[in-house]
Amino acid sequence: MKNSFARLAHLSLMLALLAPLAGCNPKYNWRDVHAKDTSFTVLMPDKPVSVTRKVNLDTQQVDMTMTAAQVDGVSFAVGVAELSDEKSAVAALTAMKQAMLHNINGTITTESAASNANATDLEATGTPAGGSSLLLLAHFEARGKRVYQAIVLGKADAVPREEAKTFLASFKAN
Repeated sequence: MKNSFARLAHLSLMLALLAPLAGCNPKYNWRDVHAKDTSFTVLMPDKPVSVTRKVNLDTQQVDMTMTAAQVDGVSFAVGVAELSDEKSAVAALTAMKQAMLHNINGTITTESAASNANATDLEATGTPAGGSSLLLLAHFEARGKRVYQAIVLGKADAVPREEAKTFLASFKAN
């Protein structure tokens, strides 16, 4: 009888310790995302949403589709737009990068060429009017007639470097 109570007590203790885990979801629920037009693939840290709107890149107005997820106030996003030709796409890449920096009132702290000749990786900090200090980690790329931006953006002290690295390294323009 004493043995039965000991087993029951042990089982109850184990269940009590494991109960909080039953309701836990991982903060980062990584998933492989393919653009509807198959123009890119990326690992997103949560279920993304997509929106398309008109933007001005260089001298062209184009439809830009943003696919993004947010975790703890940090945005993980990929933007893609198609221009009239490859030359326009390369020119628009600079405009895309400058617009992103302008949006956060940012300054580039680190910039390097990526593996593709028409691509760059950067880190920037900025403080929008009336806002908190932000950190931007980004990859900008022109491929064919398309331009891409893969970004991680959030409060400077909240951007998780390891998760940002996972996201940016997973981005593949097709």
